[in-house]
Amino acid sequence: MAKVMDIDGSVLEGGGQILRMALCFSILCKKPIRVFNIRAGRKKPGLMAQHMKGIELLRAICNAQVQGLELGSMEVQFHPGDIGQGKFVAHVQTAGSVSLLLQAALPVAIFGSGAITLDLKGGTNVDMAPQVDFMTEIFRPNMEKFGATFDFDLFRRGYFPKGGGHCVAHIKPVRSLKPVTLVDFGAINRCFGWSFVAGAVPMRVAKDLADGAKNMLKRIYRDEIDIEEYRESVDMAPDNCSGIILGIQTTTGVVMGGAALGNRNKDAFRTGEEAANVIKTAYKLRACVDRHVQDMMIVLMALADGRSRIKTEPLTLHTQTAIHVAELMTMTRFTVTEHENEGVIIECDGIGYQNHSVQ
Repeated sequence: MAKVMDIDGSVLEGGGQILRMALCFSILCKKPIRVFNIRAGRKKPGLMAQHMKGIELLRAICNAQVQGLELGSMEVQFHPGDIGQGKFVAHVQTAGSVSLLLQAALPVAIFGSGAITLDLKGGTNVDMAPQVDFMTEIFRPNMEKFGATFDFDLFRRGYFPKGGGHCVAHIKPVRSLKPVTLVDFGAINRCFGWSFVAGAVPMRVAKDLADGAKNMLKRIYRDEIDIEEYRESVDMAPDNCSGIILGIQTTTGVVMGGAALGNRNKDAFRTGEEAANVIKTAYKLRACVDRHVQDMMIVLMALADGRSRIKTEPLTLHTQTAIHVAELMTMTRFTVTEHENEGVIIECDGIGYQNHSVQ
């Protein structure tokens, strides 16, 4: 029987990310794990409802044996089986993020024994997690550079505190991931976005969010900035919310973004500026991957068949955590080279993970 690997959930980011990444690599590398001190760095440590749903989803996908799966648990043992195929369901009763469920499951699902469908319910546009639109419009094009993708259907949006959002992702398996080189920024040739309101939030909030974003983006892009302002239908989103998702594309295929949710205690114009400033900050360094996609690229780089190189901003704590878990569990090594005023180059020789179910 394989030896159980111990992973301290309190190091670095000290939250749910260590758990998500450890489970992902446990399944792919066929290594049983014990994660302890789970979310020790949070006000309410231990497993919350959304983390439990994530573990249950991954357990179902690979037919794993799990111990310690209960609310507030600080320790979980996970013994993975083989990655399956078919439909898998994770319905969080709170506004727990469906994007974080996607983040955990996608790297596993792309190596399924057949097509996988993820039926997810929870929060689609909530704080402390990527908005689901960011996952589809900014992260997905970056994932596709590695040779994997997913189709996505959104049936209902879920906001804090009620949740209730519903989406379905369809993933076809791949044999392996291609290494990616993303170091040449090129020149911006498209600037786009969506600014929305829902429920009883006045339409002017969407306009103010968009105007703030345009005010900031005009400093780096002189041509038309295409931000659609709209109100969500009551069927799609009955509750109150507002937000903005922004993106740029360059002549070398770089896709980066920024996003923010509206806040009744904060000026919408300023919120739009802050979302756009994420892009502006990356642009000043000629980074090719923004700070929010940065950590999501690490797992793909570690699994790819060859050397990947990406140019990004200084490493976030989430990215440092992702590298820590990837190195611990795959034995690959990441090199991080800082260039003053020119961002950071992250390099990795991936393990060349192979899915033998795909010819």
